Amino acid sequence: MALLINFAAMLMPQYNGMDQKVMKAMLPFGSMLANGIILRNQYISNLKCFVVATLIAIVVFGIYFGLCGWIALSLRNRFPQDRHIPLRLTISISTFLLMSGLVLYGLHLLYERIPFFHYQLHETRFAWSYFALGISNIFLTFLMEGIAIYQSWEASWAETEQLNQAYKKSHLDGLRSQVNPHFLFNSLNSLSSLIQEDEDRAEKFLDEMSKVYRYMLRDDKQWVELGTELNFVRSYMHLLNARFGEALQVEVKIPESVQNQMIAPLSLQTVIENAFTQNIVSKSQPLHIEVYMSHPGILSIWNTVQRKTFNEAQDVEDSLDHLVSKYKMLKNPIVIEDSNASFRYIHIPLITEKNVAP
Repeated sequence: MALLINFAAMLMPQYNGMDQKVMKAMLPFGSMLANGIILRNQYISNLKCFVVATLIAIVVFGIYFGLCGWIALSLRNRFPQDRHIPLRLTISISTFLLMSGLVLYGLHLLYERIPFFHYQLHETRFAWSYFALGISNIFLTFLMEGIAIYQSWEASWAETEQLNQAYKKSHLDGLRSQVNPHFLFNSLNSLSSLIQEDEDRAEKFLDEMSKVYRYMLRDDKQWVELGTELNFVRSYMHLLNARFGEALQVEVKIPESVQNQMIAPLSLQTVIENAFTQNIVSKSQPLHIEVYMSHPGILSIWNTVQRKTFNEAQDVEDSLDHLVSKYKMLKNPIVIEDSNASFRYIHIPLITEKNVAP
C-alpha cells in the first residue's frame, strides 16, 4: 500500500514543490474516508473488503488527483499573473467539482459490481461522499495555491535582499574606490596647484569636488534618474580633467528624452573609473570614452583599449563585477564586449520607473 501511495505521489506534477508530500498525506486518509462513507460497517468489519476497497480507492483517487494537478498546472501556465489568481481558482474548483461527481459515480458503480462488497448505489451515501470530496478539493486547491503564493513571495523577498546587498556592496565599492588616500591626495594636490595659479578655477574645482563627495555619500536610493547620474559624472570628470587634462577625453551624447529613466547610482563612475585605471592615460596616448544611447533603453560606454601591465588584481574590477551582478539579478544583464583588442563596449540597460525594485 505504501509503495502504491509513493508511486502515485511521484506521478503528481510539480505545482509548488510540496505536491508529493501533500499527496502522501491526503491520499490514504481520503481513500479510507470515502470508503467509510460509501461502504459503512462493511468496510471496517471485513478485512478482505477493507484491503481491496482501500487499494481501489488509492488507485482511483491517485489518478484523479494527478489529473487535477495537471489541470491546475496548465491553468497556471495559461494564466500566470497574480491578477489571474481568482480566475484560476474559479475554473479549477468548478472543474474539480465536476470531475469529483464523475469519479465518485464511477467508483460507486465499480463497488456495486464487486460481489463480496454487497453494495448497491445509494443516493445519500453518494451525496455525502461527494460533499466530502468536494470540500477536500476546495481545501487542497486553496492550500496548494497558498503555498505557491508564499513560495513566490519568499523567492521575491530573497531576490530583493540579494539586490539590496548588491546595491550596498556596489555603493561601498564605488565609495571606497574614490574616497581613499590616493584620490583625496590627487584632488587636494590639484586644488593646491589651482589655488596658486587661478583662484577662480580653484573655487570651481572645490565646488565640483563637494558635489562629487555629496553624491557618493548619499545612501538613500538604489536607483536614480539618468539625468542625476549624468550631472554627477560631469562633476566627477571635472576633477579628473584637472588631473589628466587632455589625456582623458570623455564625450557624453545622451538626449534629454531618456534622462528620466533610472540607473544604479555610480554605474557610470564605476565604468569610467575602470577604463582609466585599466588603460594608459597620457598626452601621447589619450584615452577616449564615449557615453551614448546605442539602442532604445540601452546606455553604452565605449572606450579605447591601451592596457596597463599590473602586478596584482585591481579592486575596481571587483566593483565592475558587482555592478554586473546587480543588473543580472534584475534579469536585465549588463553586456560587455571586449573581443576587439582596440575597443571595449559596455551596455547598461536603463530601468523604467515601474520596474524599479522597492
